[in-house]
Amino acid sequence: MDRLIYTSMTGAKHLMYRQDTLAQNLANANTTGYRADTVALRAVPAQGQEAGTRVFTVETTIGADFAPGPMQATGRPLDVAVQGSGWIAVQALDGNEAYTRAGNLPVGADGTLQLPNGLPVLGDGGPITVPADATLTVAPDGTVSAKSAGAPTVNQVGRIKLVDPDAAELVKGSDGLFRLRSGEPAEAADTVRLAEGTLEGSNVNVVDAMIGMIAAARQFEMQMKLLSTAEQNEAKASSLVSNG
Repeated sequence: MDRLIYTSMTGAKHLMYRQDTLAQNLANANTTGYRADTVALRAVPAQGQEAGTRVFTVETTIGADFAPGPMQATGRPLDVAVQGSGWIAVQALDGNEAYTRAGNLPVGADGTLQLPNGLPVLGDGGPITVPADATLTVAPDGTVSAKSAGAPTVNQVGRIKLVDPDAAELVKGSDGLFRLRSGEPAEAADTVRLAEGTLEGSNVNVVDAMIGMIAAARQFEMQMKLLSTAEQNEAKASSLVSNG
């Protein structure tokens, strides 16, 4: 009885977490470079002198799906997609280095190359600043070149920092950006290449996510039925004891 209550209770709780994760993925099905969140559950016994019969359901891993998303040609010079493995380095709100696969890079009002949410893209020496009203191009190695109107030459204004750490070393933050588990910045990788005029879409499988939400809802209903069964069994047991 005790085991049934704790198993179903914690199972229902974490199924709600799973629904939240799947809903988050669906909400980002059209987000450029988005990596789907993943959750796995397992049952473990509760620790404690009087908790030998209690079993909890817990999240064993919370990570991300690193499968590539679909590539779409846009023709915009500042739309870039990482080819194969690799990441674009940006400066997060806390000032530290973080990584993304989103390659739609506008120029901010201050002249810095940014993500659409305003986070600056990092180069070899910090955020990349470009001249006003210049025509910009991005080479496969991340080199950003600018040609001002009427100028005879093209000047290199920076090189996007591209990294390629092992996926096991990366952890996804609540802001959707990835960081090294150690908290240290990753080393630049000369092997990472960009495709200009292309964006990588989200790797969320909408059909799988919707099927997962239906399955999680049914499993949640089952946990509620188990709780109800446990309550009924306890009431019957109490009745038998009192009648005895």
